[in-house]
Amino acid sequence: MQWRNSFSHYGLLSIVLHWSVAVTVFGLFGLGFWMVGLDYYSGWYQTAPDLHKSIGVLLFVVMLARVLWRWFTPPPASLPSHGRLTRLASKLGHSFLYVGLFVLMISGYLISTANGRGIEVFGLFELPATLTSIPNQEDIAGLVHEYLGWVLVIFAGIHALAALKHHFIDRDRTLTRMLGRK
Repeated sequence: MQWRNSFSHYGLLSIVLHWSVAVTVFGLFGLGFWMVGLDYYSGWYQTAPDLHKSIGVLLFVVMLARVLWRWFTPPPASLPSHGRLTRLASKLGHSFLYVGLFVLMISGYLISTANGRGIEVFGLFELPATLTSIPNQEDIAGLVHEYLGWVLVIFAGIHALAALKHHFIDRDRTLTRMLGRK
C-alpha cells in the first residue's frame, strides 16, 4: 500500500490519521462524559481532566497534520456512481467534521485557560494561556464544548452509518477505500 492517496484509493497515512482521530474523538467523548460526574474525593478528579486536556492538545496537533496532509495529497475522487447530491453531502459533511473538531478543541482550550493557567501536556510541556479576557469565557466555552461534542459524536455516527449504507446497500467501494482494501 502506498503512503499517499491515489486518484482511486486512500493512502496508508490518510487511513491511519482517519481511524486514529475517530478512536481518539470517541475516547475523549467517553472520558469527558465520565469525568463530569466525578466528585471531589474521587482519585480521578484531577487525573481525568488532565488526561482529557493532554490528549486534546495532541489531537489538535494531529488534526493540523491531517489538514496539511489532505492539502498535500488530496483525497481520492468520488466514485462515478455517486450523484451530485451525494458528492455535495460528502464535502459538506467532511468540512463540518473538520471545522467542528477545531472549534471543539479551541473551546476546550478556552475552558482550560480561562483562569490564566496554561495546560500541562503529560508533564512534558505547558501550552500557555494566551486568551483569558473574554467575559464568562469558561461558561460560554463550556457550553460550546459540551453541545458541540454531542453534535459531533452524533454526526460521526451518521457518517459511519452512511459508510455502511454505501457498503451494504449501494455495494460500492466507499468504505473499503478507507479500510485500505482494493
